[in-house]
Amino acid sequence: MKQTNYHLFDFMDFDPSLEKEESLWKAYAPSHIEERDGDIVVTIPYQRQLHQEDMAPDTSVPQQSYDLIIRAYSPNIIRLFTTMGGDEMTEQDDMLQMAPEVKRQPLRLVGCDIIAANGKKVATIDLSEPKLDHWSDLLPAPQPAPFITFYPDGDERKGIALSDDHFSPPRYDALPLGFCSVGCDSVAAPNTERATISFKCAPDECFVGTGERFRKMDLSGQTFQLKNQDGQGVNNRRCYKNIPFYMSSRMYGCFYHTSDYCKLSLADHSTRSVQFMCDRATIDVFLIGGKSPEEILKGYRMLTGFPQMPPLWSFGIWMSRMTYFSAEEVDEICNRLRSEHYPCDVIHLDTGWFRTDWLCEWKFNPERFPDPKGFVQGLRKKGFKVSLWQLPYVAQGAEQINEAKENKYISQSAQQDFSTGGASNFSTLDYAGTIDFTYEKAVDWYKNKLLKPLLEMGVECIKTDFGENIHMDHQYHAMTAERLNNIYSLLYQRAAYEVTKEVTGNGIVWARSAWAGCQRYPLHWGGDSESSWSGMAGSLKGGLHFGLSGFAFWSHDVPGFHSTPDFMNSPVDENVYLRWTQFGVFSSHIRYHGTCKREPWHYPAIAETVKRWWRLRYQLIPYIVEQGELACRTGYPLVRALLFHHPHDRQVWHIDDEYYFGSEFLVCPVMNSRNKRDIYLPEGLWVNFFTGERLDGGRWYEDVEVPIDQMPVFVRPGTLLKMYLDDVDSTDDMDMSKAVTIEITKEYKGLSV
Repeated sequence: MKQTNYHLFDFMDFDPSLEKEESLWKAYAPSHIEERDGDIVVTIPYQRQLHQEDMAPDTSVPQQSYDLIIRAYSPNIIRLFTTMGGDEMTEQDDMLQMAPEVKRQPLRLVGCDIIAANGKKVATIDLSEPKLDHWSDLLPAPQPAPFITFYPDGDERKGIALSDDHFSPPRYDALPLGFCSVGCDSVAAPNTERATISFKCAPDECFVGTGERFRKMDLSGQTFQLKNQDGQGVNNRRCYKNIPFYMSSRMYGCFYHTSDYCKLSLADHSTRSVQFMCDRATIDVFLIGGKSPEEILKGYRMLTGFPQMPPLWSFGIWMSRMTYFSAEEVDEICNRLRSEHYPCDVIHLDTGWFRTDWLCEWKFNPERFPDPKGFVQGLRKKGFKVSLWQLPYVAQGAEQINEAKENKYISQSAQQDFSTGGASNFSTLDYAGTIDFTYEKAVDWYKNKLLKPLLEMGVECIKTDFGENIHMDHQYHAMTAERLNNIYSLLYQRAAYEVTKEVTGNGIVWARSAWAGCQRYPLHWGGDSESSWSGMAGSLKGGLHFGLSGFAFWSHDVPGFHSTPDFMNSPVDENVYLRWTQFGVFSSHIRYHGTCKREPWHYPAIAETVKRWWRLRYQLIPYIVEQGELACRTGYPLVRALLFHHPHDRQVWHIDDEYYFGSEFLVCPVMNSRNKRDIYLPEGLWVNFFTGERLDGGRWYEDVEVPIDQMPVFVRPGTLLKMYLDDVDSTDDMDMSKAVTIEITKEYKGLSV
């Protein structure tokens, strides 16, 4: 839609022709405030606005009043809840999984201040009249508004205030609270939809998070539609993993508790406001305070769940391509990996292990995989774990289609003409329905009929691919398609994770889509990146924001998923392959995957160098495990933006091509063909991990030359690194008691690759 001068159209999605019967209702100043069961309940009147471009009150219509509930939790969390549609406030659902440490703090009203039981002021309600020096009646007076400021951690220097943002009273840029009504229903009980809330922001405020966002580090000046979609790469505005959470450089986080389609403007529609609009007329917001990004992210995880630790073997090398087609082909590759001593732990079979490529039936092709159990067990004896691809849609030609339809295990078309939904980019199959994870019997069928037999024969991991899109014109048992679309990935991945852990003892999936709460079910990878420098850079941007959205474990396809210009067939640039390998070694998990050859011996000029980096990966596994365990009980991810450790350094809120790997390594991947890059080192002394060179921080180093077989990685003097220095073929060969601790002393001369 073309931009206008009106908030009504540009943010609230009203019909610009004003032909639809819809009305905007604006929040006015509170009419009543009371303490109720430990909460503060603020009654907010809403005034309908005239059905026109400029906002003006429609005084012919009586106001509607709705309660805004203010609730406090320790540690440092304030919840705001209001509904115009009769929703219930809950403290446990699919997204919310509150930790035992999250406890309600009873609130009391002291004058205009809201005080928690621990003595902290958590909010102030300003009921004073605005000061005026009357001069002209050219424009109408501003409409009343609720002026409430919140202090989730009690720090009054960084209050989060509702925003009543306007140029002139008719021209609003943001509403503190508001909602829409539609149709001709009685004004005494309007048919409500779409609600909005806005907070003031500072001119220099930066924002991060919101999911796996393929954008620069500071997201200010952008508006995002929080609707999961097939991202079709890592360089566009589409997003596989939308998370309704952002963090501010003013040291607070904001979690919008919803699975509905929503829109988030981070100082975009107005640089004075952060605005949120939800398709449902309910606002449920958690404001999370803290002194550091880690503390804020820990608060978010305390609301939505902590990540679980993946198994040791998952931190080794994963080998895959799209796709292997037979047991013979897989055995040949695995045997060569072993004979040439390329360390590797996982072999992944993508779309080709079925009777027909992409026709997902959860069964091995009997001709190309004549003895599936023997095949899987044989690989296990060689130290290889097997991962299998599948998706959550049942195709018309699938063996299970009649059973799925008759028992309503998949979504049902109201017209009984099963339309394609959630279709792959690579297949013309008609996916007749989406597995309905809102239906307990369908969940049981998926877990026990489809996945369990595979896991019982020895498969260790299920790739829960897709899940961003569902059949939107179908019916589901417990939820409308519109409400289910975003949270579907959570229900899908939870089912696969639970049955995998039940059968194998290890909780793990390999997932592409995500919503709030999915961090409980690791791990996730970055989707279909282009095998190019821009694909590598876009992947890292997405991973950094993903780590700022509550997720600890994240991977990406090395060396990118698809080729260019020929999607399936253009060869991979060997420099991209090697540079992406270096990036992968210093990532949570490392998997080779893509549309053409991915095994290193197909790139003979760099194969031995790749092998050395793989060996380094296995040397780092004790450190990675240690950092993974830390991430499971804190707010840290493994791949983390520099701002986690330097939140008061204004530079790092704009750096998206460097990162910390765990707490100790500062990693600067090279993502260009020039073999040069600029490097920023935060304050203090730094040591090059590979050369031992010492450099002063608090400055930029420009155009640093980096030979193709090297990558700039830095540590602090005095750092202790737990490493495994013996060469192994897989983690099966590792005796973790043999891990040693490397200290970065004055005599440290570097670790060669």
